[in-house]
Amino acid sequence: MDFRLTEEQIILRDSTRRMMDRHATPDYIRRLDREDAYPEDLYAQWVEMGLLRLPFAEEFGGLSGDGIDLILVAEELAAKSYDFFSAFGASIFCGLNVVRHGTDEQKQLWIPPLLAGKIKMSISMSEPDAGSDVGAMRCSAVRDGSDWIINGQKVWASGAGARNNVINLYVRTDPNAPHRSALSLFLVPNDLPGITLRKLDMLGRRCVGTYEIFFDNVRVPADNLIGQAGHGWQCMLSGLQIERVTAAAGYCGGARSAFELALDYAKERKQFGRAIGTNQVIAHMLADLQAEIEVARTMVWRAGWAMGQGDPDALRLITIAKLVASETYVKAANCGMQVFGGAGYNMEYDMQRHFRDSRSCTIAAGTSQMQRNLLSGLMGLKVH
Repeated sequence: MDFRLTEEQIILRDSTRRMMDRHATPDYIRRLDREDAYPEDLYAQWVEMGLLRLPFAEEFGGLSGDGIDLILVAEELAAKSYDFFSAFGASIFCGLNVVRHGTDEQKQLWIPPLLAGKIKMSISMSEPDAGSDVGAMRCSAVRDGSDWIINGQKVWASGAGARNNVINLYVRTDPNAPHRSALSLFLVPNDLPGITLRKLDMLGRRCVGTYEIFFDNVRVPADNLIGQAGHGWQCMLSGLQIERVTAAAGYCGGARSAFELALDYAKERKQFGRAIGTNQVIAHMLADLQAEIEVARTMVWRAGWAMGQGDPDALRLITIAKLVASETYVKAANCGMQVFGGAGYNMEYDMQRHFRDSRSCTIAAGTSQMQRNLLSGLMGLKVH
């Protein structure tokens, strides 16, 4: 197992970091957070740089990159703001699902404009009574001639209201079947008649936007059904591994950024005539945090390598990576707040944003509790 980066991967990582340093300035990030504004200008830079093309095959204009490539990009985007990776990752993962399960016609219809930045994609699964319990999903679609009619409600839909966004919507198409054969995936442009989007006022991760969505007799062409009716469960599961391991890489990026802010402050802030970082209690706190971030990153890389090798143990490793990295980001932000003291609690400093943003990471994309349940099951322990 060799984790040394290739020359191409080093170039990818470094060029992504330079681009983010140039365009995602602290003032830009603060403005987006303050105004709840989508990072349209930054997204356009990702398109121009070809980052969205990274994991797609050359036949679609892609670059045929692998999981480690995505891990590198995820960490660099999230080091500026985890919400940036959220916007990037949503389009990537939804597009890959179209490639895996769509028809040739659907792939040619949706993927080229996605990679060109003409459309974005977001995912919508959760409902008021269906979060981790996907089987409780009630938003429905009923066939009506050459169309499907969608009714119901979704919530916690990140990025659903973005300009030119296509919602990858999971709904129930068979009211009587078990959820593994009752769900379907539709591509639903967010400006169709009958769709009402309500932007929610969230504690953190404010720039991409989190939405509640209402569907009132929304008519969608049958050609927008991915795979076939009842195939949604397979679509949902097929992308979870790459989604979770790259999300974990994003958590490492956020943790790294919070750590670097805390370290710089500990070197600059003076009390009793010396930098606070020279106090052992602060120095050891930061030393422990650096070690934990490196452990989390190593776990992410090992999981990404196993996934790329088709290792049957990849699911377990990815689950551990998601669990460890998300909780490490929360800890990094919490420690950073402590190092900053009262300044960390002030909205003029960036540490408070990490504190707010990180808190979602043990909840979204599978809670820490669900990851522990999954690991328990893989150990042969049936938990209730």
